[in-house]
Amino acid sequence: MQRGGPAHMRHLLLWLLLAHTSADLPMCKESDYHFEYTECDVLGSRWRVAIPNKAETCTGLPDPAKGTQCTFSCNEGEFLDMRTQQCQKCAAGTYSLGTGVAFDEWDKLPTGFVTLGMNTNGWDVHTDCSNSTWTPMGDYIASNTDECSATLSFSVDLKKAGIVSFEYFYPESSIYFEFFVQNDQCQSTDSARRWMKISEKDWSQHGVKLNKGNNVLFWRTTAYALQDSSIKPVLLRNIAISGVAYTSECFHCKPGTHSAQLGSARCAPCPADTYSNKGATVCQQCELDKYAEVASGSCQQRPACTNSDYFYTHTPCDSEGKTQLMYKWIEPKICSESVDGSVKLPASGEKQTCPPCNPGFFVTNSSACEACTQNFYSNGTVCEKCPVGTEPVVGFEYKWWNTMPTNMKSSALRGFDDFMHSTAWEVAGEYVYTTPGYRDTDYLTLSLSVPGYRLPQSVAKDNERSELSRVTFVFETFCSADCTFYFLAGYSEWNNNVVEQWKGSSSKQSYSYLIQSNTTDTFTWTFQRTDNDTTERRYSADVAKIYSILITNVVGGVASRCRHCALTSTDSACVPCPRGKYMSVGDGKCKSCPPNSFIRADQSVREAACVQCGPNTRTNEAYTACFSDCTLDVATTESAALHYDFSPLSNITSFHSSPRFTSKGLRYFHHFNMALCGKEGRVPATCIDNVTENNREVRGHVCQSIVVPSDIRSENLVSSQPFVIGDSLVGITTDTTLSNISSPQWLFPSTSSDLPDVIFYYKSTETTQACKQGRSATLRLRCDPAVSATDHITLPSNCSEGTCDGCTFHFLWQSQHACPLCTQNNYREIVSACIQGIQRTTYVWQQPIECHEGVSLPAQKVSACVTLDFWLKLGVSTGTIAAALLITLICYFWKRTRKLEYKYSKLMMSSGSKECELPTADSCAIMEGEDAEDDLIDLTKKSFFAKIKSYSRERTSDGFDSVPLKSSSSHLQREDDDSDDA
Repeated sequence: MQRGGPAHMRHLLLWLLLAHTSADLPMCKESDYHFEYTECDVLGSRWRVAIPNKAETCTGLPDPAKGTQCTFSCNEGEFLDMRTQQCQKCAAGTYSLGTGVAFDEWDKLPTGFVTLGMNTNGWDVHTDCSNSTWTPMGDYIASNTDECSATLSFSVDLKKAGIVSFEYFYPESSIYFEFFVQNDQCQSTDSARRWMKISEKDWSQHGVKLNKGNNVLFWRTTAYALQDSSIKPVLLRNIAISGVAYTSECFHCKPGTHSAQLGSARCAPCPADTYSNKGATVCQQCELDKYAEVASGSCQQRPACTNSDYFYTHTPCDSEGKTQLMYKWIEPKICSESVDGSVKLPASGEKQTCPPCNPGFFVTNSSACEACTQNFYSNGTVCEKCPVGTEPVVGFEYKWWNTMPTNMKSSALRGFDDFMHSTAWEVAGEYVYTTPGYRDTDYLTLSLSVPGYRLPQSVAKDNERSELSRVTFVFETFCSADCTFYFLAGYSEWNNNVVEQWKGSSSKQSYSYLIQSNTTDTFTWTFQRTDNDTTERRYSADVAKIYSILITNVVGGVASRCRHCALTSTDSACVPCPRGKYMSVGDGKCKSCPPNSFIRADQSVREAACVQCGPNTRTNEAYTACFSDCTLDVATTESAALHYDFSPLSNITSFHSSPRFTSKGLRYFHHFNMALCGKEGRVPATCIDNVTENNREVRGHVCQSIVVPSDIRSENLVSSQPFVIGDSLVGITTDTTLSNISSPQWLFPSTSSDLPDVIFYYKSTETTQACKQGRSATLRLRCDPAVSATDHITLPSNCSEGTCDGCTFHFLWQSQHACPLCTQNNYREIVSACIQGIQRTTYVWQQPIECHEGVSLPAQKVSACVTLDFWLKLGVSTGTIAAALLITLICYFWKRTRKLEYKYSKLMMSSGSKECELPTADSCAIMEGEDAEDDLIDLTKKSFFAKIKSYSRERTSDGFDSVPLKSSSSHLQREDDDSDDA
């Protein structure tokens, strides 16, 4: 804190008033008043005035005196003596920053600091953030870990430009942490540096220049993990500000620190087993039966030693190749063996033969383990050169734990700030395990660092599907409480992300993690026995064990075996197989995969090197993956097939779930990015983590992240916790199951179209504890001609997060572009009536429309035609004529028949009585003029048309008519007829 700041002008007026009205009061002593400066005038001058500690208690205050210039200041370790207005050195046991103030005690919030919790999103949602503030924790102040925004602010008025510096611990990438400065007009003075960097080690230093005048300092944090309860808070300590007007006194060293010299700028912490009180010049040694940690203000009684105060280990191999079991006290030792009930350190075990070295190492004459040189391999005993036609399989494999590897270290972390270098993990021959700690809440960490990764010579460097590296470890945990075992990966010990975690006891099991970038070069295993804040050690017997760790393709690694490789024709150097071929494990020859198959990235001897592409997909040119060019043919029960073209949907599409809310009311979404299909080599979908400055991204066909609307930073959306759902295309089909991935129809019921849904199946190679087979995704494409948008994607109604089991995600994409291409079978023709000699043929789509694009409707056709009136008239006329002709013919033949019958009857009558004898003809011909009688007789009973025909008959050239002969019977018949008529 700061004492003796600049005074106001009213101090001078107050002094004059007191001098006038207190003539009867006793004379003031030096302890009755103190000095302060007035406000600086325009010339930079000020006055020193005496201010009584209590009003109207004494008289005779010193007269105002000319003060120092406003820019005057003292150096570090000095203070301004207001009586002499000279700088004096701080006494032992105190310190000073000269023109600055320091805050290193956080038992409570120092004067001038303000902390506030507020809602982070701009939505009208009620969020209770009143308790989400910065919390003093003694030596530091800790931020919140929930989704609210916690702000810590401090206002200071500088008489000249200064600097603010502080130490911070920022290990959590799920927290957004910023520091910025504003002037009295709320304008940020250095916005470019407000985003804090992740801590590279235990504590990081940060400093910002301050301008002259009023400066408001802001530290602000917001957590975006949402569903992760193991977030580490941001810690602040040792805040120092320079550039204030003056420091009128020195500050006492806080308990646990001391300053032995005059003019100290800082106080030094007391070492272990010593203590100090406030303002100490030296640290006091604790009594023999007491102990103290570093920077302690008091000593504590040493407890009795228990079984939790020691651990067992194996000694390094001696020159005879022997090792033995040994017990050691946990350092620093705080228990006492002289207290009643204390246990003694167990005796060491008998010497035993050392286990072999780890693969890739060999045993030296001194029984130590050294790495084999390049192109050599070993099983842990002796190194052998790889045969011609083979190459070493390089990496690190640890399965014997006689000594801790040089690239591994262990440490204990307490309360996120106390980094103890005591033993947290210890070797035990066949495994490495966690030792008992001082507290059950300690984080026991084991870190492994590698220089990088490199693909073998036999693998093409441009093979994007080749596995860069993989870390595999075998572990188990035994817990009687709520222990947690973490596995983290990142690019430093303190800048990493939790990959997986296991709670409670876990049986012996193996876990594998795929490494996709050379920036991931540090791995950490952390074990915490309980997160309940207690100083007791009730769960010291809870333990985590790691049996083996294997990392492949490590730069500078060693080889445990050699494998066949393809050779050049000129020498024995290994070369990659030509593109599209793989190397046979047995003979090292390069072979081609069957058609429409790709080469497996991890060519295990237990699995086939080639993988057949799924339905309706084809392999790329490099034979590393299968893809779809967005075209598809689906056979149907009918003769015609359905043709699809999903190219309009091939762009990377983003969508999110319905809003969700945390317990604090923070609104967030599950955000998905997907790349359905496309040409070979297209850019995949990307999901990012932009909470911290070190953006992290994942890529695949389908990925997910959590986004939070934010109005406290430059980004409108804060994205965190990205992961890949599907990085490879399994196949495309209308079946609801493919490669053990199911897409039940009941997730997305269809009520209208009879067309089948086209389903894209994706799978991810990354496995988790919950998804041991990796994640997968099914994307249904459903034809909906009414939807023209290309991003109408929905999630199952009964699985609002897109998944019902956390491993398989389901999506429904409705669009007119999901319909099959139109063909001639999708439209019909309509022929119009013939109007005025014109007839039109129109083509229309079959209803309901179940196609899109493809063939277009043919244009309307126009043709000439004959109208119905013409044909009607023609038909009536033709029918009338035909009817008249028919009647004429009927009458004619009927009359003809009657004449024949008459003549025949007459002939029969004239034949006489002789049977079967016809009468003789009266004449054999008709002479000229004889037909008049017959014609006259016939005309009496002929029709009108027959009469006309008779009159029009022409005679032949010989003068005779061609008519039937007349017999005598005919004359008799005529006579009878005539008599009847009479």
